[in-house]
Amino acid sequence: MNLLVTGGCGFIGSHFVRRMLARHPELEVVNLDALTYAGNPRNLEDVADDPRYRFVHGSIADHDAVAEAADGCDAIVNFAAETHVDRSIAEPDAFVATHALGTYVLLEAARANALRYVQVSTDEVYGSIEQGSFTEESPLRPSSPYSATKTGADLLVQSYFHTYELPAVICRGSNNYGPYQYPEKLIPLMILNALEGKPLPIYGDGGNVRDWLHVEDHCSGILQVLGKGTFGEKYNIGGGNERTNLEIVDRICDIVEVLKPARSNAALKGSSYRDLKTFVRDRPGHDRRYAIDARTIRRELGWAPRHAFEQGLAATAQWYFSHRHWCEQVQQGRYDRARLGLG
Repeated sequence: MNLLVTGGCGFIGSHFVRRMLARHPELEVVNLDALTYAGNPRNLEDVADDPRYRFVHGSIADHDAVAEAADGCDAIVNFAAETHVDRSIAEPDAFVATHALGTYVLLEAARANALRYVQVSTDEVYGSIEQGSFTEESPLRPSSPYSATKTGADLLVQSYFHTYELPAVICRGSNNYGPYQYPEKLIPLMILNALEGKPLPIYGDGGNVRDWLHVEDHCSGILQVLGKGTFGEKYNIGGGNERTNLEIVDRICDIVEVLKPARSNAALKGSSYRDLKTFVRDRPGHDRRYAIDARTIRRELGWAPRHAFEQGLAATAQWYFSHRHWCEQVQQGRYDRARLGLG
């Protein structure tokens, strides 16, 4: 099989590319990536010289770039996305262009070449839920420009299955964490800010709940869907690790204390890591709780997460602690960890 992975230089996409090349020696992977601020070739330096890997620099909204990348492929897995909700509040136009137009261009390429298609989506399309969990049949109630445009992309994928019988499936993952995540997201942001003695900004009262999923577990679920998923179906992929944002920040403070005790961190000036917690104005339209019901993929495809959350979070913090140079490189001239999306 030859596989087109879009957004392969991003966080989840780079883990998927690396996983596919390591575990499937017969596979060839084409990576189409526009290299926006969060996509970086450094994420795949270890496979750059693999003869089974080919990189194409281009946008999924560019018909010519997509046609070049898709030539000779058997399937498309679409990771390409604008992902940060705060940025979608500040600059929604990029989200509309990538998620709506970009998905359309990919679907047209899949239709023209009779390719299988996997859309990597998000649990945020369901909106917020007070009790219970989202199933694949829960109504779609997106709350932000990010989730609304991802919802539109999902519906477009479904329409191509129903109208053109395109062999397409949708994966909806919960909040991912792990190495190589861009430092604008909660977990890497808190790790790096703590190490540097900077404030740890917590939106609102810190009671917003997310279901956390290790990126490697997410990739294994997507692989199962690619190989065994029923066309036209949707699959929730969740870690079953619900935590409030405040719980996450407190746990990170404890982990960083082990990695670099506060007494030895001159940046803290005698305070503790928990003293850095700072409650700030909440995000506009901030969803209160996400919770994924992943029983369908467990039952039908035999998938289950393998990373225990506490160990996975500790290993993630260790990775950022040991890869400060990577963090500096990917942020340089692009992002200073300042607050975005206040409306």
